[in-house]
Amino acid sequence: MVKHIILWTLKSELSEEEKMTVKAGIKEGLEGLVGKVPGLIDAKVHIDGRLASSNADVMLDSTLESEEALKGYAVHPAHVAVANGKVRPYTAQRSCLDFEI
Repeated sequence: MVKHIILWTLKSELSEEEKMTVKAGIKEGLEGLVGKVPGLIDAKVHIDGRLASSNADVMLDSTLESEEALKGYAVHPAHVAVANGKVRPYTAQRSCLDFEI
């Protein structure tokens, strides 16, 4: 199995209200991919409880069946739609860590 962890920082020009709306959309979109994207076992998006010591706004913690499933997830039309519609337009920075478990 593979863990796919992403941290995003939202664009600074977004108001706090806009950030809340964007984070909720990211959570709904990415968590909704479970059962739609082959090989995606679990996806949890963390948007609440952020401490002042954090330097990211949103975290995706997902589990996939294999590295091949991760490659398929990256190009799956449902994932691409969420990434292009709910994530990329609103994020300034992205960090990724993929590893086998």
